[in-house]
Amino acid sequence: MRPIRPTTSTSPTTSTTSTSQDVTKAARAIRLGPRAVVALSLITLIGIAAFGWPLLADADSGLAHARDAPWLFAALLPLLVGVVVATIADDGMDAKAVAMLGVLAAVGAALRPLGAGTAGLEPMFFLMVLSGRVLGPGFGFVLGSVTMFASALLTGGVGPWMPFQMLAMGWFTMGAGLLPGPHRLRGRAELVLLALYGALASFAYGTVMNLQGWTFIGGMSSGVSFQPGAPLSDNLVRFFAYCAATSLGWDLGRAALTVVLTLTLGATVLKALRRATRRAAFEAQVTFEA
Repeated sequence: MRPIRPTTSTSPTTSTTSTSQDVTKAARAIRLGPRAVVALSLITLIGIAAFGWPLLADADSGLAHARDAPWLFAALLPLLVGVVVATIADDGMDAKAVAMLGVLAAVGAALRPLGAGTAGLEPMFFLMVLSGRVLGPGFGFVLGSVTMFASALLTGGVGPWMPFQMLAMGWFTMGAGLLPGPHRLRGRAELVLLALYGALASFAYGTVMNLQGWTFIGGMSSGVSFQPGAPLSDNLVRFFAYCAATSLGWDLGRAALTVVLTLTLGATVLKALRRATRRAAFEAQVTFEA
């Protein structure tokens, strides 16, 4: 028994049709199957609860994300594996897709220390936007989370904030895979869409990560400090004031760099990623003959 993969004819007519099909495959991100949707929905619900529960807790709850971070990390890892397994099961992909995830995660982890967090300049964000666009939301979420995990190990940034960073980066990358128009948008229009998403999502990432730390950082003025047990509306006003006072400049730097890199390097990187995805033939069905 030997595996036979789909082949293309050398005749001019078939070759033209095959080329058109290859372009279509390159344009379409890896679809999100029903099992992957369930796994991602479960992760998202856990993440929302992990970030937001202090806002609904009373004053005697003993708030400290450092205590719930190990439990969140323990829940996150098997769910990430579940997303990969579900996506492979839904689409019939093989180990090449996982290998590509590993390569992109390694590149993203290597890019993160280049900015060293200076003024929010983190070049890995633009790669996550483009990779999420090509790989789709399911693998995009896993890529973002694994990249953040690998970069934390690489830079020594392991702490109670790490599982929250993994979740936030997973959502960031997944969002790029959910953007509309993967079949129609091409060229400059697609880059503008990705740059706009990168800018907005960079602010969203910073805002979500602020929520992780704001609830247990003390010693600040009462106007921006978290007040356990206070009405949710009052705490949200304090929270947005805290974001404006502490991280707005960093988020601006992150958004600006993501836009610049997406518009200048995006076309080349997208072309390379799509070519690699097409040649890997993730969705090619393997058949056997005697």
